[in-house]
Amino acid sequence: MKVLILNAGSSSCKYQLIEMDDESVLCSGLVERIGQPVGKLTHKAWPDSDKECKTVVEKPFPSHVEGMEDVIAILTDPEKGVIKDKSEIYAIGHRVLHGGEEVFQPVKVDERIKEVIRNNAVLGPLHNPANLMGIEVAEKLLPGIPNVGVFDTEFGMGMEQDAFMYALPYELYESLKIRRYGFHGTSHKYIAKKTAEFLNKPLKELRSITMHLGNGSSMSCVKDGKCLDTSMGLTPLEGLVMGTRCGSVDPAIVPFIMEKKGLSPAQADTLMNKQSGLLGLCGMTDMRDVHAAAEGGDVKAQLAVKMLVRSIKKTLGSYFFLLGGKVDAMVFTAGIGENDDIVRAEVMKGLEGLGIFIDAQENSTRKPGARLISTPESSIPVIIIPTNEELQIAQSTMEVVGK
Repeated sequence: MKVLILNAGSSSCKYQLIEMDDESVLCSGLVERIGQPVGKLTHKAWPDSDKECKTVVEKPFPSHVEGMEDVIAILTDPEKGVIKDKSEIYAIGHRVLHGGEEVFQPVKVDERIKEVIRNNAVLGPLHNPANLMGIEVAEKLLPGIPNVGVFDTEFGMGMEQDAFMYALPYELYESLKIRRYGFHGTSHKYIAKKTAEFLNKPLKELRSITMHLGNGSSMSCVKDGKCLDTSMGLTPLEGLVMGTRCGSVDPAIVPFIMEKKGLSPAQADTLMNKQSGLLGLCGMTDMRDVHAAAEGGDVKAQLAVKMLVRSIKKTLGSYFFLLGGKVDAMVFTAGIGENDDIVRAEVMKGLEGLGIFIDAQENSTRKPGARLISTPESSIPVIIIPTNEELQIAQSTMEVVGK
């Protein structure tokens, strides 16, 4: 059975077709610059399982409809395609940012769910309208095939009220639903499951801390297989220092900057979400560039690395105490988490007093798949587990369609 995964943005659409019998990726691609004079479709497929086939199409894509029409044409192309007919697609899984408090699990899309996505656009103004557009295009071009929404906020909905509430007037929660939702939910859910498998432990007994570190970063504290706490909040801005996001700051900074710099709310939002973080500190977002600059003596790059590490360690410590010190594993994942041995080493540095020891050679060696980077005597296993959000969406889609 084949599941098509769609992640629609305002001017782009990522996709992946997965054969669920063996969970292999048949093809993946990206349609970008939709609505611009010249768009681009990049398609990668493995029709013979042993050879990659790459196709690039540059032409105008006035809307997502035209982009997806070309995707379907390539999927079914006699030479480059991986299926003979679109009827081979068993189900379509959509990544959706925000389900508010109405959605607690992956769900088959119907008119009510589309209305939920539409109503929560106020909490996800950049993503929810685009996600809904992707669903409606799929309904138009692939009629009769079930669509499933997998929400980025799902995992965080497992938090108790004392974890998700802010100490603001309660009326603001009741009227505006201001609360912590958490994001990167598909990744955190997938990693929790894979951590339990790695430890050969039932998921419902798992107590772990996941560090999803990339251009956008978040952490989750897992107890009994569910989200006890997470670093992102009402939006993905809260929490760790990120590529272009400032992470948690004193809230009074916002009106102060707005008054002194004459910024509108939209401009202040742009400042914190797109001009801050590593970019704001040192002018770079790629950690390879940041490390190179830091090693070359760039004091701003050195500061950026220290601040990133500090924000991770502070959250790691708070989660350690929330779990009462009983932690089955600490897990690194995503772009920085999986590939940046310097950040991993610095985050774990100084934890020897807690009995946590890192194998320096294992940490600095790149290997595929999940692996242990702590020493045998370490009191808590430290693991690298590659995330796979598309596969998690596909698995969730199959569970829903199967019901």
